[in-house]
Amino acid sequence: MDKTARDFLTNLLKAPSPSGNESAHQRIWLDYVKKFAQVETDHSGNAMGMLNPSADFKVLIAGHSDEIAMMVKRIDDRGFIYFTNSGGIKPALLPGLKVDILGYGGKIGGVIGFNRKSGSDAPSKPKCEDYFIDCGYGNKKELEKLVCVGDYILYQSEPEFLNNDKLVCKGLDNKTGSFIVAEVLKKLSRQKLKVGVYAVSTTGEETNMRGAHCASATIKPSMGIACDVTYNTDTPGEDAQNPSEVLLGRGPALSVGSPINRRINELLEKSAKRIKMPLQFELTPDRTHTDADKIMFSGNGVPVALVSLPLRYMHSPIEMASLKDIDAVINLLSATIADLTGKEDLRPLKP
Repeated sequence: MDKTARDFLTNLLKAPSPSGNESAHQRIWLDYVKKFAQVETDHSGNAMGMLNPSADFKVLIAGHSDEIAMMVKRIDDRGFIYFTNSGGIKPALLPGLKVDILGYGGKIGGVIGFNRKSGSDAPSKPKCEDYFIDCGYGNKKELEKLVCVGDYILYQSEPEFLNNDKLVCKGLDNKTGSFIVAEVLKKLSRQKLKVGVYAVSTTGEETNMRGAHCASATIKPSMGIACDVTYNTDTPGEDAQNPSEVLLGRGPALSVGSPINRRINELLEKSAKRIKMPLQFELTPDRTHTDADKIMFSGNGVPVALVSLPLRYMHSPIEMASLKDIDAVINLLSATIADLTGKEDLRPLKP
């Protein structure tokens, strides 16, 4: 990954993009992509980059821009903030964390507080509502000048590189995917393509997947590939012996299961073999729980695949991914799309 790409990824990670207010992230994405592709937006907040849009065969690659967040629920008379989740927050991780509140009066910092009895009377299945945020203000009136009900709350977390290859930050799920589809588009912009390519930084995946549905319904793609993250199985306590083993640093993981079009997976595997790239596999028997699920059911139905980046500590402030894996996903998607003729028949069964 060169410096330009790394700076782009770092800027995306620093931009706040809670599910429902992704505009700061999307502006950075658009300003980067418009240097090599035609760009567009829509009413759901999607950011889109297009190459060869006049082609009949259209490939949609989607990576979502939104990150998990919390929202202000109420402020008590003493100035403590109570909150709820917006996406898959893990409440057990919350006590003692630093957060940023995206208030209408500007961003303010706070900590998720706890009392002296927290160790002994902590709920066995905690909820966000079991905790509070302390911003250092002494009363409700003072704090209401800066914060109101509905304001988003994000983990305080800055991008950090460990041992050169490992990237640690909140929001790798799935700003890495948004980054990857932009870099695929950049790489393909230097080639003569036989298909149209639509890279979309989608919105709302962590809550309702509104962006993926809107993008696919508008573009009407011939095929779709969602680019997201998946759980690793190589840390202590994870089951590394299951048939869906996924290891950090071992390359992209292709999903296998009912939602996935076998023909697209065959294309991905063929291109991976050509460029000598190792692949991993994960099982998605019924749903993928990614944008692929919404793309699949748009229009008359869209054949889809899911290419995932192995990730440690998902939905935490310290998510970890390998730069080597990120580059590998970019190379796999770029090679597969460049290999397309535009005459592919993706039906699993021919009459």
